[in-house]
Formats: sequence, structure tokens, C-alpha cells
Amino acid sequence: MTTQIKICGLTTPDTLDAALDGGADFVGAVVFPKSPRHLAPDTAAALFERARGRAKIVAVTVDPDDGLLEEIARVLRPDFIQLHGAETPARAEGVRALTVAGVIKALPIRHGDDFAAADEWDYHADHLMFDAKPPEGSVLPGGVGHSFDWTLLADRAFRHDWFLAGGLNPDNVVEALRITGAPMIDVSSGVESAPGVKDADRIAAFIQNARRT
Repeated sequence: MTTQIKICGLTTPDTLDAALDGGADFVGAVVFPKSPRHLAPDTAAALFERARGRAKIVAVTVDPDDGLLEEIARVLRPDFIQLHGAETPARAEGVRALTVAGVIKALPIRHGDDFAAADEWDYHADHLMFDAKPPEGSVLPGGVGHSFDWTLLADRAFRHDWFLAGGLNPDNVVEALRITGAPMIDVSSGVESAPGVKDADRIAAFIQNARRT
């Protein structure tokens, strides 16, 4: 099965085009002011309209309120809302009803015990995303370039296809896929030249390397 690829935190036409031309399956707009990749919903809508019909559009949020979700749904019209905060499964169902979009839930992982949350979330999200737990004191829930022990995913099964995230880059994606067998992968900081600055060449290399597996 071909690995599905998500390039997240895109902010410019040239890097979005690099993701689309490379064949990315998902492209992500971060709507979270504390992130260096933040885009306001109207800015994201203007940029990501070029992706519609070519890749699934994902709005990445962190504990969004109803007002923000309604704006995202109305203006950006994403295929998926990614929840990257402390949302509950009940909240996810509310998000789905409010936005009429699919739900991706990111779960922070450092130890094997951290997978316990997946048991409940597996029934409420279209896709789970296993991301590295951020360092203590970080204001960002992801996108910090850290990975977790990929062997923790060995022999685990989930109801739906799931994303591997956290610390992936063009140099390690092949090894990450070999160890985890992840059906879906997500990258953000690993294809940047500086925080929040995507690099078209690194995006192309990441997709090309991931497709080799």
C-alpha cells in the first residue's frame, strides 16, 4: 500500500506547489497564533484554494473555540480539522458536527503508556496522529522537530489508517517507515530551512524518499 503523505504548516504558494507537484495527499494550514506557521483563516483560504481537488486540505488547530471553527469551516472549507490540543472525544464529535469535516486527532507520545488514549480516540477520529510529546514548557504541541521511539508502534493495530509524525525529515523517513509500517506520515519542521520557513527542495526530497518504500 502506498504511504499517504501530509505536508503541514505550508504558508507560501511555491512551497504549497512543491507539495502538490510532488504528489502529497494532504496539505496542512496551521491556524494557531503561537505557531511560526500560523495563517489566519482568510489568508489560508486564499492560499489553499489552489490545492482543492488535488490534495485533502487540513486545518490544524489547538483547542479551538466554536467561533474559530465556524470561521474555518465557512472560509477555508477544509476536508479535515486536526485537533492538536487537549480536546476530548466528546469535543471531537462536536467539531465534526459544527464543521462537517473529518477529524484527525494528534496524540503526544513519549512512552508506551501514552498509547492508552488511542483506545478511546480510535472510535471518534477518522485518523489518529502519533506525534512526539513536546519538551516541558513548550508553547507548541507539535512541530518542534522531536521524534519518539518508533519501536513503540511495533505490533499495534488501530481501526483506521494513522499518521506518524514528529521529527521526520528527508533523511530518516525511509527508516521510520521501515520500523513502524505507518500507513500515513506527517512532516512540518523537517522540511524547513528555519522555523516556519518551508523549503521546496526538502519537500520534494521528503516525498520522493517516502515513495521509495
